Amino acid sequence: MVMVEDLLVEGPDRGRTLVLAHGAGAPMDSPFMRHMAEGLASEGLRTVRFEFPYMQERRRTGRRRPPDSGESLSCAWREVVERLGGGEQMVIGGKSLGGRIASMIADDIGARGLVCLGYPFHPSGKPDVLRVAHLRELRTPTLIVQGTRDALGRRDEVEGYDLSPNLRLIWLEDGDHSFKPRVRSGRTERQNMDQAIEAVAGFVKGR
Repeated sequence: MVMVEDLLVEGPDRGRTLVLAHGAGAPMDSPFMRHMAEGLASEGLRTVRFEFPYMQERRRTGRRRPPDSGESLSCAWREVVERLGGGEQMVIGGKSLGGRIASMIADDIGARGLVCLGYPFHPSGKPDVLRVAHLRELRTPTLIVQGTRDALGRRDEVEGYDLSPNLRLIWLEDGDHSFKPRVRSGRTERQNMDQAIEAVAGFVKGR
């Protein structure tokens, strides 16, 4: 791992690049983000992580604060993409909030692809408050990796949504919003994470 100003970079200097943003409550170096980045780097991908301004502020001050407005988050994403050479050079995405914001700019920036790790299809406990309108018309090739019992979009819910034909879903058995299964399922968190890494690596290499 190399720190380049405020970016964390893993993997080779050249080749396919995947840029990842974190979720609403955890930073770019959380165990989930670190595991994904290291796993993808071991698959030969250049993986770049960054933080939104509110998370950078939390890192500086130690004080928790809610995410910035959607407009501010989108602007932060666009700035990172510009710094790294433009969307046509990369696949963008992230965990939950990070992937959602990436999905809202992917078409505009001409991204090679989009990866969402646990997409927040709706707020927890509010299945009728959907965040899918833009996903119906999405033109960017997209991979969403989702746990089957994700509280922000379970399999039985999501399979009823009208989504773009450019969007592919990979389901992780019994995974929650962070892909963690219950012990009684017979699955392990490591198995689900490895399955996610394999799916994402294959998708990015194909882009």
